[in-house]
Amino acid sequence: MDNNVFDELFKLNVNEHVEKKQTGSKALSYLSWSWAWAEVKKRYHNASYEIVKFENGLPYTFDPNTGYMVYTKVTINDITHEMWLPVMDSHNAAMLSEPYTVKTKYSSYTVDKCTMFDVNKTIMRCLVKNLAMFGLGLYIYSGEDLPEDDERVSSKSSSKPSSTPPSDEDKKKCEEIKSKLMDYEDVIPKDSWKDIEAAVKVATPESMKYLNQMLSWASEESKKAS
Repeated sequence: MDNNVFDELFKLNVNEHVEKKQTGSKALSYLSWSWAWAEVKKRYHNASYEIVKFENGLPYTFDPNTGYMVYTKVTINDITHEMWLPVMDSHNAAMLSEPYTVKTKYSSYTVDKCTMFDVNKTIMRCLVKNLAMFGLGLYIYSGEDLPEDDERVSSKSSSKPSSTPPSDEDKKKCEEIKSKLMDYEDVIPKDSWKDIEAAVKVATPESMKYLNQMLSWASEESKKAS
């Protein structure tokens, strides 16, 4: 790949254009496809993308057992990368042509049947993932908060805290939410408590949002289980 393309796109901080969605006990990140494509086109006017269509003219493949899959191709400076993505619901469960039930350790939920809306949404998410192969927002898929060479982070300050210490009031609020979460230990997966503890420790507005989302989810799961 043209390293100049990758380096240029990889260094962009996309955080302000990322939407967080609570999926069960996990928060997933979604980058706006319109913003992502605009940023690429502003820098590389020859960039193009293709939504792969098949012999039947449809932009997806389907298997009764595994579900639907969509594909895209992106070309920048004569370099092409392909990407694929299954059509999934809000729990990241594969959608089929008919609804079905998924049973978990603590509850169960219904996966709705796939619609063209779900296919369209997945195609655009696939495009964003495709653009990540050229560097744009790739660090999101690695679970990082910032690109490696973000201009706001210098080697001289790397040993210092990157943000203002949480206020006593914020820490108190987070501790209160954690205390409420303790009432739902029976429905919250054990591996989620590490994330909860980390959120309480940093006590930022974003972490409080995560804790409240977790509390709302745990409350709903508890109701279903009772």
